[in-house]
Amino acid sequence: MSVKESAAVGQLLGLLEARYALRVIWALKDGHAQTFRLLQDSVGGITPNTLNTRIKELREAGLLTHIGEGYCLTPLGMDLAKRLGELPAFAARWASSLSKKTQ
Repeated sequence: MSVKESAAVGQLLGLLEARYALRVIWALKDGHAQTFRLLQDSVGGITPNTLNTRIKELREAGLLTHIGEGYCLTPLGMDLAKRLGELPAFAARWASSLSKKTQ
């Protein structure tokens, strides 16, 4: 991995490790726009202030936008969500391996 690629990965991980950032992206992965309130409910447990902050950061990063119906992912954000789509299968395998260790 080049220095430039490594820096880009570091920047992306820095953005995504912010509290609830991945949950906001995950909540919008189906491509349907959500109002602020619906997005807050979809994410669960996020305060309005934190959601406002995440929305601002994700918009500045080019991953999220606002259209007439509400917030939705940009094409770049949808690409990221698509790549994160493998998480459920991985999470299931991971959880299974953890349960096997405790038996």
